[in-house]
Amino acid sequence: MDAIKVFCPATIANVSCGFDVLGLALDAVGDEMIVRKTPEKGIKITKITGQDLPTAINKNVAGVAGLTLLDKSDYDGGFEIEIDKRIKPGSGIGSSAASSAGVVWAMNHLLGNPFSNLELVQFAMEGEKLASDVAHADNVAPAIFGGFTLVRSYDPLDIISIPTPAELYATVIHPQIEIKTSESRKILKTNITLEKGIRQWGNLGGLVAGLFQNDYELIGRSLEDHIVEPIRSILIPEFDAIKNNSLEAGALGCGISGSGPSIFTLCKGEDMAKNVAQTMHKTYEPVGIDYDIHISKVNTHGVKIR
Repeated sequence: MDAIKVFCPATIANVSCGFDVLGLALDAVGDEMIVRKTPEKGIKITKITGQDLPTAINKNVAGVAGLTLLDKSDYDGGFEIEIDKRIKPGSGIGSSAASSAGVVWAMNHLLGNPFSNLELVQFAMEGEKLASDVAHADNVAPAIFGGFTLVRSYDPLDIISIPTPAELYATVIHPQIEIKTSESRKILKTNITLEKGIRQWGNLGGLVAGLFQNDYELIGRSLEDHIVEPIRSILIPEFDAIKNNSLEAGALGCGISGSGPSIFTLCKGEDMAKNVAQTMHKTYEPVGIDYDIHISKVNTHGVKIR
């Protein structure tokens, strides 16, 4: 095989209580990418549609992540990349992660899968570093592994796959404003109280337990963020209204997707997810800001062949 077309999923990072360590992949929204082997050494981005992004390798997250893999491989040739960018940068649903994860997964597949998923995450993290100044894995890990993932440790990198309850759906509203991850990190506090830490650790443990036990009620009451959400939510117009109305409509929980501005809910069943989407629509329509709403099952495969 000399060429491959892949779907690169959008992702929800943090999932309220798991800042920089927890994430999930979405099935209904993502980028598409075509990657081809070439006899010439190196990487070229030959085409980008959907968004105005640089094709220079050292300025594009796909180029940086791809070069990291290529440098570690024994392949004498190179690759050409076409990107259909359907996830807007600064959306909060893993735009840079989709490109970074998609390209390394596709390259690895074309090379006969010499690298493990854990190694692919490490390569993709270099793309995330270009985008946000921090080599975090909470988006690229679920994009590559699929489903929910927990970054147990960054040094050494240790990724844990977490089961996904069959009826779990996500509803995401994306206000059409941009919040750069690098900027949203700067406003966060670097110290927290022990009391807040204990509450957050309890919720993270409860959420992981709820996912393993298919306990939707436990999942819902664990989707609380006492550390990051109170700070970042001020950047998102009508965040409190969306959250309160979504919970009243029956969502299990609601929070900021990644660094925002997207807001996510988790719901039991597609009907409830659609009901929450209608509530989001009614809440945000009068605001005067354009928005998209996505309803999606959790993508348990991650990057996949189209």
